[in-house]
Amino acid sequence: MPQLNCIAPKPEHGSTSDPVEGGLSLTKMSSESQNKAVLAFPVQPKPLQLPLYPITLKFEEVVYKVKSEQEGFCCGGTWGTKEKTILNGITGVVCPGELLAMLGPSGSGKTTLLCALGGRLSGKLSGKITYNGQPFSGSVKRRTGFVAQDDILYPHLTVTEALFFTALLRLPNSLSRNEKLQHVEQVITELGLTRCRNSMIGGPLVRGISGGEKKRVSIAQEMLINPCLLLLDEPTSGLDSTTAQRILTTIKRLASGGRTIITTIHQPSSRLYHMFDKVVLLSEGSPIYNGPASTALDYFSSIGFSTSMIVNPADHLLDLANGISPDFKHPTEQSENMELEQKSLRENLKSSYEKNISARLKAELYNSEINNYSHTKDASIRSNRKAEQWCTSWWHQFRVLLQRGLRERRYEAFNKLRIFQVISVAVLGGLLWWHTPTSHIEDRIALLFFFSVFWGFYPLYNAVFTFPQERTMLIKERTSGMYRLSSYFLARTFGDLPLELALPTAFVFIIYWMGGLKADPVTFILSLLIVLYTVLVAQSLGLAIGAILMDIKQATTLASVTTLVFLIAGGYYVQQIPPFIVWLKYLSYSYYCYKLLLGVQYSEDDYYECSKGVLCRVADFPAVKSMGLNHLWIDVCIMALMLVGYRLVAYMALHRVQLR
Repeated sequence: MPQLNCIAPKPEHGSTSDPVEGGLSLTKMSSESQNKAVLAFPVQPKPLQLPLYPITLKFEEVVYKVKSEQEGFCCGGTWGTKEKTILNGITGVVCPGELLAMLGPSGSGKTTLLCALGGRLSGKLSGKITYNGQPFSGSVKRRTGFVAQDDILYPHLTVTEALFFTALLRLPNSLSRNEKLQHVEQVITELGLTRCRNSMIGGPLVRGISGGEKKRVSIAQEMLINPCLLLLDEPTSGLDSTTAQRILTTIKRLASGGRTIITTIHQPSSRLYHMFDKVVLLSEGSPIYNGPASTALDYFSSIGFSTSMIVNPADHLLDLANGISPDFKHPTEQSENMELEQKSLRENLKSSYEKNISARLKAELYNSEINNYSHTKDASIRSNRKAEQWCTSWWHQFRVLLQRGLRERRYEAFNKLRIFQVISVAVLGGLLWWHTPTSHIEDRIALLFFFSVFWGFYPLYNAVFTFPQERTMLIKERTSGMYRLSSYFLARTFGDLPLELALPTAFVFIIYWMGGLKADPVTFILSLLIVLYTVLVAQSLGLAIGAILMDIKQATTLASVTTLVFLIAGGYYVQQIPPFIVWLKYLSYSYYCYKLLLGVQYSEDDYYECSKGVLCRVADFPAVKSMGLNHLWIDVCIMALMLVGYRLVAYMALHRVQLR
């Protein structure tokens, strides 16, 4: 085993900043380049440089356990819970400039270990993980890039837009907008994204760039902060061999620049395997090899597991991790004896690891810690003082998130199908209620109730999908420290207003006048404001339901039950609700909307022709009398409490799920 003492390279460009101190120091552009337009980018004589401060990552005896239900044998129930060990005593070190690959079969704990090393794992985690001799902190978090296995990207943004918005959020305010855009251009060039820079990223329903290009965009988002530590989960998953080699070549080049890079990889080709500097081989959460990739085959040969064939080293290692010896012949059926043999082989490999690698690895790790402790102690103390600082202000985050949200939803905001849906319902309703005479008070009241029902339910169902669909993106960006939850929540809220208010406005303009309601401008404006008010309340409830459940199927089910109850208790179908359940109608915003619409459409002194030549007071009509036409401001205040209360519930629910 080679010595593990890591000599960290000095910060580039002659920076005098401490290598552990958080934040990024950037070379300022000249005043001339700052004044140039940001839409076209000429080649700069002095490109923007970001100093790289190296990180030595060490992990010792990392153990992670989770609780799992233990099933009973009699009734199919559960006796309780038991602990399952996912990671079992993993030790290692990665130095600046090195590329460490974690190999192992599915379920061996590769991704769990990667999340633990990236500070993204909560729960019963024990052991010691240090970064330049110090524990994980806010400053380390801001200089750590994490690329998940699935490419979590906004489908309707172009490559340049996605990277530029990321730069605006993750790079400090000390940089101008031009400097951040210049840095985006450098990263695009470095990762070979120039050809697709103006292409839409795409998604399941939107055609966009290729899988390899999406993976490079994900890596580019992390490269914008010039990470000292870069963690990648299955970066070649689902890619062809040529694209996978291009991705790994890029990663290897990034490592050679002084970065510490760790990647999980499932089944690399031999060409990819020989790019790794170090390999950690896991089997059922336990290490069976940790050392240079070039000596892995020699190690297993030395303990009696050599192969006579010329094989891909990764295939040989994965066979051993699965408990399959080199001379094993695959039978057609799985037998109990074969399972016992595989288990015995894995136990043999684990004991060989403890005997031949573990003790020496821990000793060298301990010596390395003694050598590096004095160089990192003081700097880390200064770093921790800045751990909780944000790179950008709250107002800056809000503006960028609002702008990004509007750009991302610019195709969805006025979707032709949604516009057709609303306009067609408005026109059809206007034809059905065409110029309803004042004497047909039942029909006019029914039209007002239709207002409250349609715009009480339509925005609720749309809002239910909001947070469940953005959950993965929210977790990804929040764990990277990109922005505050409050700035995201308010930006999302204000970004939805154009769509949420434009369609109901068009709806009311059409059906109000076609239906022949009170032809008074003040009454019309008040009716429109009440409908828009109800839309915001309904949207708030939808956001709260979606944020609490974070599951589209469950959320839509709960929304259906809620809207059905609100419909029945809205004051139109059942006018005399039994006293023991009358409280239900006071929970229904449709009830308050219906009452407010009646209150602005009619007054106590209004009359209608109840029979030929006979006038009756509107206030005495049973449907109106059960609702009442007074105390409208109380109803407005109650709806205001609903509006604020539902959104507070949604915000608190997002706090609960942000790291799940």
